[in-house]
Amino acid sequence: MEINRNINIGKVLLRTVFLPFLMSLFISSSAQENLQAKYTYPYQDVNLGFETRAKDLVSRMRPVQKVGQLQHAAPAIQSLGIPAYNWWNECLHGVARNGLATVFPQAIGMAATWNTELIRSQADIISTEARAKYYQALENGSTDIYQGLTFWSPNINIFRDPRWGRGQETYGEDPFLTGEIGKAFVRGLQGDDPKYLKVVATAKHYAVHSGPEPARHSFDVWISERDLFDTYLPAFEALVKESEVQSVMSAYNRVYGIPAPASDFLLNDILRRKWGFDGYVVSDCWAVSDIYGYHKFVPDVTKASSLSLKAGTDLTCGPEYGSLLKALDSGYIAENDIDTALVRLFTARMKLGMFDPPSMVPYSAIDKSRVDLAEHRKMALDVARQSIVLLKNRDKTLPLKSNLKTIAVIGPYATDTTVLLGNYNGSPSYMITLLGE
Repeated sequence: MEINRNINIGKVLLRTVFLPFLMSLFISSSAQENLQAKYTYPYQDVNLGFETRAKDLVSRMRPVQKVGQLQHAAPAIQSLGIPAYNWWNECLHGVARNGLATVFPQAIGMAATWNTELIRSQADIISTEARAKYYQALENGSTDIYQGLTFWSPNINIFRDPRWGRGQETYGEDPFLTGEIGKAFVRGLQGDDPKYLKVVATAKHYAVHSGPEPARHSFDVWISERDLFDTYLPAFEALVKESEVQSVMSAYNRVYGIPAPASDFLLNDILRRKWGFDGYVVSDCWAVSDIYGYHKFVPDVTKASSLSLKAGTDLTCGPEYGSLLKALDSGYIAENDIDTALVRLFTARMKLGMFDPPSMVPYSAIDKSRVDLAEHRKMALDVARQSIVLLKNRDKTLPLKSNLKTIAVIGPYATDTTVLLGNYNGSPSYMITLLGE
């Protein structure tokens, strides 16, 4: 009986203690293997900070791969799971140059509303349509220009001369109003999630870019320090410090003799050290080529690229940074200079959720059909109404009398729909001129 009793006790112990223990070891081992399979490298570990992950990812690239990622049309690196990405996109007053989109009033009209909450709501709609179009592109396998989530808006230059054609892109001549409207626009674009960005906004063109347009590629700006800090820089400072804009685009012109993309004074002394900017800087398109081609500041693209990279221009709109391999071999730059820029760029892509499961990114729930919705068009109409400014009505012409039978509409733009769109615009589903649809 005692022997049978011991056998039964042994069976119970085996079933209730030892087998569960052995199974737990097996399960723990399997879980660890799955975890290791899921996070082969630290940059894939979603539990780590974005910058930590970006540093690890960059450390695994070869120099030739690194250089490719510093240009706006960045190629894929399949061995590291990095898809191709084009950084160039526009949304000055709606998602631009990518087909159907809600077209809001031009930037100068936004400023005329004096309504920051309205503009924030408008920008939120723009970023929703941006996400929708991004998911459309992913579904179609497209990584072309105007398909990404990094937008080169808003333009917060100061509009001082009415002859400057690009003044329409700005929020006017007042630095304070420009800063307030710009902050609202950035907040609406970038979203309010504590971890992920809805899109990346870019404050441009830094700095002192206000025409004349034909001379922008060679012009050298010498202004008083007071004018610089009281007029041209306050809006940039406000967007960096108060709305945490994630990107800044440098200008074409020189400032105090130094081309803006290569200005240590602008990009390091002021932007990063004084204001604490921790995002990335992109050059205006082919602006690094201007450094040697028009400004004649250095003799060739290799030196122009080296100066720009070391000054803090992380990304080029253009092919110039393809010369950085030669610059590296020549000793003009160190590989650490490249790495610094790349960490900033990949930190931004990770903040957008591009390397994380969609279930973790709240904005991935935006359906790709959320473009040109009725409520979006209603918001565009509301912004247009609030942008109207009555300059003179002494003779009480307005409101028009209800018994009027005819109104003369005079001028070449009476039925011209193209003038309704401004520039950097999308394609609306319909347009209404002064004479009707």
